[in-house]
Amino acid sequence: MPDKGPLSGIRVIDFGRYIAAPYCGMLLADMGADVIRVDRREGSEDRYLAPITEDGEGSGFLSLNRNKRSLTLDPAKRESAEVIQRLGKRADVVLANLPIDVLRKMRLDYDSLRAVKPDIILARISAFGPDGPYANRVGFDMVAQAMSGAMALTGFPGTPMRALIPFEDYGTALHTAFGVMVALYHRQRTGEGQIVDGSLLATGITFAQGLLAERAVIGVERKQKGNASFYAAPADAYQAQDGWIVVSVVGEEMFARWARLVGREDFIADPRFATDLLRADHSDIITAAMNAWLKIRTSTQAIAELETARIPAGPVLNLDQVMADPQVKARKLLQSFEYPGAPSPVPLATIPVQLSVTPGEIRRRAPTLGEHTDQILKEIGYSEQEIAELRKGEVV
Repeated sequence: MPDKGPLSGIRVIDFGRYIAAPYCGMLLADMGADVIRVDRREGSEDRYLAPITEDGEGSGFLSLNRNKRSLTLDPAKRESAEVIQRLGKRADVVLANLPIDVLRKMRLDYDSLRAVKPDIILARISAFGPDGPYANRVGFDMVAQAMSGAMALTGFPGTPMRALIPFEDYGTALHTAFGVMVALYHRQRTGEGQIVDGSLLATGITFAQGLLAERAVIGVERKQKGNASFYAAPADAYQAQDGWIVVSVVGEEMFARWARLVGREDFIADPRFATDLLRADHSDIITAAMNAWLKIRTSTQAIAELETARIPAGPVLNLDQVMADPQVKARKLLQSFEYPGAPSPVPLATIPVQLSVTPGEIRRRAPTLGEHTDQILKEIGYSEQEIAELRKGEVV
């Protein structure tokens, strides 16, 4: 199936694993780039996490590698260097989250790539960045959450708590994809390639910058507060008769609307609730008022009344409820695809940002292991006989 979309004609060689680099590649592929995932011959480790197919492919892999093609390669084989060189010569972007020394060994470092393709863009993703005292350390999303301050402030008082959704990974992917697009734009104007560096720790520090600035400038020491906001109230998860809802109130006008709604107009002139910060400091009183109001209401009734008062609120949904949600269905936020060996169609999130003129699309499911190896090798100049020799030598 030919690629189409605003990035049609851009080729990305994806050596990414797990989440950050594969999601970055997926974003580019969704917009039409030809993204070639380079897999180990036996299948890379991230392919088999949380398996849902007969062959053990995982749910995350199927989600993050849609719209890509798969080429298998054993980098330990001498002949693989020539394959990598030919791939790089025909690529616009090389994407990798491999250690710097491994990049050099595989000749995927910038100097090696630039020698065969002067305008190449190398997008590197790491835990801590390519320099500094932690440059050679490895790390996953949870490590970045811990070392950026997020875990110390997440959850209820006690054990540090990570966020279940790996936001450091996904955030780094977004930052790197943005960097790749800027680099492509720069290359279009100047003909010059460059390195795009993304790191999980840089993402964590970026996301925590408000808290860090508050601590540095005025010395506020925040502590774990569960779901409650540090900066406003009511802003928490609250229990209605039949389930939990979240409510988030910010600003004096919204707080006054909330106070009238729950029958506590006396709060409006109460000096304890004069500002967002004061309301956060006295959130126990506000929570008691919210709980009393919710005690005689279902979550549906409460959300309807809160919406009428133009107060942000929503139900806490489980996964089945998310997939059945009418807004999710109306906007077609999930699209199901058949995958070999999967017992039922696999739901994938559709393109998260919609462009009115050049929208992206899901053109193909994630590739089976090595599904496009022969096709890709022919594209980079190998004959059928040479491909047979590579297979015989267990290079691909």
